[in-house]
Amino acid sequence: MNPVEIPPPPRLEARHISKIYGIAAQRALQLLRSGADKATVQAETGCQVGLHDVSLAIAAGHTHVIMGLSGSGKSTLVRHFNRLIDPSDGDILLDGQNILSLDAAGLRDLRRRRISMVFQGFGLLPHETVQGNVAYGLLTRGEKKATVLDKARRWIDRVGLTGYHDRHPHELSGGMRQRVGLARALAMETDILLMDEPFSALDPLTRRDMQQLLIDLQAELQKTIVFITHDLAEAFRLGQRIAMLRDGQLVQDAPPEEIRHAPADDYVARFVATLG
Repeated sequence: MNPVEIPPPPRLEARHISKIYGIAAQRALQLLRSGADKATVQAETGCQVGLHDVSLAIAAGHTHVIMGLSGSGKSTLVRHFNRLIDPSDGDILLDGQNILSLDAAGLRDLRRRRISMVFQGFGLLPHETVQGNVAYGLLTRGEKKATVLDKARRWIDRVGLTGYHDRHPHELSGGMRQRVGLARALAMETDILLMDEPFSALDPLTRRDMQQLLIDLQAELQKTIVFITHDLAEAFRLGQRIAMLRDGQLVQDAPPEEIRHAPADDYVARFVATLG
């Protein structure tokens, strides 16, 4: 008899995460646990439900896509993984450690050395050059300037911006600015990369080029990537698993082909229908 293969523990894990906005958060949580929906909670408490009881396990070296309509909670969820947002209830684990227990120094280390993030709006410093933007995070964690500038230049070249090291963000197209944002995150050499709708503001051809760039880099680097999108075609192209959110709750978390052939409900099925 062949031994049963035990899957490795997840690299990142959300356990029963709820996020409530408002001063009566505990009352709102009680209502949710008793079966109330978002509209009822808002009517009775004035609180907005961002997430409710979301559990998600993200494997090391995989691209895990989180998607849903606007307001589904996908961006709220990804910001929990580097504690830009703290939950109202639940735990966030990185390699088995609950990061909610980190003190200020531990949180700085988490963001500087373990998790990087790429934003939809690029988040570049307008007064800095491309090289200065890519080097910024490395300098803030105390690395030597000469080493940092060399590393920044290598990553700029890797994302296809050779010759643009001394340009400023206003001199670049949207796709080029997003390449700078990606280079900045990759230069930090963290194992985990959070990407919050990074390509959604780009035109279709540029967006596809950026998707291919990410696919090519991931084939080599094997990062743990959490990728946020509202586009199912993008999710299918990039993700090894897709987590579908609706109204702050997890509806389905599965490989792309299972999403396609066995959607959990009509909400997921409507997304699948857009694939043609």
